[in-house]
Amino acid sequence: MSRMIRLMCTLALLAVTCTAQTSHKKRVAVLDFDYGTVQSYVSSIYGTNQDVGKGITDMLVEKLVKDGKYSVIERQALDKILAEQNFSNSDRANPATAQKIGQILGVDAIIMGSITKFGRDDKSKAIGGAGLSSHGFGIGGIKRNEAKAVCAISARLVDTTTGEILAAVTGEGESKRSGTSLLGAGGGGGGAGGGVFDTHASNFGQTLLGEAVTQAVTQVGGELGTSAANVPTRKVEVRGVVADVSGNTLIINVGSKNGLKVGDVLEISHAGRQIKDPTTGKVLKTITTKIGEGTVTEIDADSATLSFSGTGAKVGDVAKTPQE
Repeated sequence: MSRMIRLMCTLALLAVTCTAQTSHKKRVAVLDFDYGTVQSYVSSIYGTNQDVGKGITDMLVEKLVKDGKYSVIERQALDKILAEQNFSNSDRANPATAQKIGQILGVDAIIMGSITKFGRDDKSKAIGGAGLSSHGFGIGGIKRNEAKAVCAISARLVDTTTGEILAAVTGEGESKRSGTSLLGAGGGGGGAGGGVFDTHASNFGQTLLGEAVTQAVTQVGGELGTSAANVPTRKVEVRGVVADVSGNTLIINVGSKNGLKVGDVLEISHAGRQIKDPTTGKVLKTITTKIGEGTVTEIDADSATLSFSGTGAKVGDVAKTPQE
């Protein structure tokens, strides 16, 4: 019986340890990669300009989520902040932009970067802005002689507190096969028909470009995963007041720009007697009485919604980070 109890205690301890490790993942946001260097080649391959940066970013996010080294913020939340702050595509590779966005979102780091190669690798070395005239491709990425597809990505991991670049990684991919169409499956086959860069298409991975892009993204994702340890662990101290009470739902006057994030737990207290400096009248300390806790369920830059566990919450109560 005692052996069974010890086993159950060990399993319980392992479960707690795993939960703790999961909860300490560093939170990151991934900005759409800049593709200005290869834009003319993208247009010549697909017939129109395609945002390959966005598509490749989606692939990288999926890779990071699958690997589980980071907690990645949803694109919807990121797009909302980008729209509100009116950031342009040219801001995608600016560390100062990363720092500002990261502080608003309450993430530990921002991943940003650019596409440096995208196209063909033939005798003319037709890669991302070097060598071959764009007129040599044609819609559908078709050219007379056979060639392999290539893709190269450069990414940086930026600290949102200091703006410091914590890691700079690159990934390069080249299709194993060659063909007359970058959008086909090699062996001289035709295009994949659409003139659309769709990384979610069922046949994307079978195309020459898809093969090269997947290889480059896998490389970058793996290197970023090993860099997770470079992101510093920091404790955020938050203090605000309750602005609205509706049942067990509270709204407080601090948000993501103060470092708060969804899932954080705050101590809710009644503000009581104030202690003032007898000389200046300045408030030195407010005596508070804890009445419960609130868990952040929704957040924006200047406010947060909390699910309250306790009784008697009212407007003006203090919401603060619990003291360990």
